[in-house]
Amino acid sequence: MQRVIERSKAAAKSATVQPAVRWGGLLAIVAGVLIAAFALPKAQPKAQPVSLDSAPVLAADAALHDAIRAGDKAAARRLLALQFTLVDADGKVHPRRELLADLKRAVRVSASNVTVRRFGMIAAVTGRHRSAQDTDVFFMDLWVRQKGAWRALLIQDVPIATDDTPLTIAVAASAAEPQSSACNNPCKTIPYRVRSAAEQDVVNTFQTIMRSIVAHDANEWAKHVADEFMAYNSGQAPIAKSGRVTTIEQRNATLGALGVGKVQSVRLSVYGDGAVMTATDVDDGHLPYRAARVFLKRDGRWLMAISAHTDIR
Repeated sequence: MQRVIERSKAAAKSATVQPAVRWGGLLAIVAGVLIAAFALPKAQPKAQPVSLDSAPVLAADAALHDAIRAGDKAAARRLLALQFTLVDADGKVHPRRELLADLKRAVRVSASNVTVRRFGMIAAVTGRHRSAQDTDVFFMDLWVRQKGAWRALLIQDVPIATDDTPLTIAVAASAAEPQSSACNNPCKTIPYRVRSAAEQDVVNTFQTIMRSIVAHDANEWAKHVADEFMAYNSGQAPIAKSGRVTTIEQRNATLGALGVGKVQSVRLSVYGDGAVMTATDVDDGHLPYRAARVFLKRDGRWLMAISAHTDIR
């Protein structure tokens, strides 16, 4: 009988304690979640998350510019592809050997708005910095995956205007003579011998984009351009895909033919699902410019993702 009484007391005590334990545990979990939530840093509205696969690219980019600032030629040499070129804000092209001979020409001050975009084996580190003349400069560092390491293929600077600067685009002098009828270069041919089927596909996409511009066909142009497309041109504000579509449509309404530059020289490199086309273009009535265009292959189709034009002065 005594044992029965003791068991009853133990059961009653357990019944009283177990809910308290359960509630205590639940409260501890809730408190932990709240503490963790408030302990995390508040998200910045314009912050760009860095994915794990982009972190090595940012690290390589930072290491390169650290080496440039320190004048460390050996460290810089290890991070540069053999095909590397630098296009400065004046449109001058400096091959790898010239940069290594004078690293200070690529010193970058107060970089901001730095972002990373991956295109398969190609990555673009972009942002802005202030030039020695205190002008706003867009920069694009293109990196490629070679032999298991990220190496810089191109650094290009584009002096840009503020975001509220009106966009100006070359218009053919006579609307009565549509440029599309005479657009041989680049609409039909460019001075480049393709080396693979992938290169031919990229060239075909590029020429389709050029033909759609001179034909005022905004819908066709949009089919071959990525939704995240951005264009950067000397002296102009950056323009997104939607803005470019609007410009083409406006030119169509006024029958003003949009001008496209004739390609004087071109270099094309395809790395998996990414491609980089660099060229020197000449636009009638305007300064010649260095063009860098990045393409990506998405759902089996090549699309242009970035276009950067630096006037040659």
